[in-house]
Amino acid sequence: MPTVDVVDWNNQKVGEIELADEVFGAEVNQALLYEAVRQFQAGKRAGTHKTKVRSEVAGSGKKLWKQKGTGRARVGSVRSPLWRHGGTVHGPVPRDYSYKLPRKMVAGALRSALSAKVRDGELKVVQAFNFADHKTKNAMNALANVVTGRTVLVVDNGENRNLALGIRNLDGVTLLPTRDVNPFHVLGHQSLLLSEAAARKFSEALAK
Repeated sequence: MPTVDVVDWNNQKVGEIELADEVFGAEVNQALLYEAVRQFQAGKRAGTHKTKVRSEVAGSGKKLWKQKGTGRARVGSVRSPLWRHGGTVHGPVPRDYSYKLPRKMVAGALRSALSAKVRDGELKVVQAFNFADHKTKNAMNALANVVTGRTVLVVDNGENRNLALGIRNLDGVTLLPTRDVNPFHVLGHQSLLLSEAAARKFSEALAK
């Protein structure tokens, strides 16, 4: 069972927390992580690409010349896909790229992502996000004392107004509640910072 130090905002050890072995000490499944990240990114696609078919492009519907007797190929419309500025055949149309993965696959991928952070020493647990105010400068200094890395994922169990306002303008810092954390978020940040309550929530919710 992994044991992680609990620190304060001066990066001083104030205790220890035992994390669930099946959540933070699981085998890292690379294939499962790939599927979870792919599914998340597919859901973020706008799907708004569009080309016009022959009924939508500009142009007259008049037959350009008579069917027979001119010696030229027969043609019915200037909007034909064979002509320049004509419509597109079988082009892309707006669509939804999202799809669902089984709940157990998503949970397994999140366990793998959390375990990878523990394995690589990129997870830190703080006692609580007890900021006295919502000033960005103070939040930035506090984070700099505890974590390293250009990108940080901060996870708290519940709403914290001072925390949300303090870090919302910090480049590379993302705040999420435990219920919204996806393997994509965990793998996309160099450091993972959990409150002690969030760490316990993950241990309870993701335990098999």
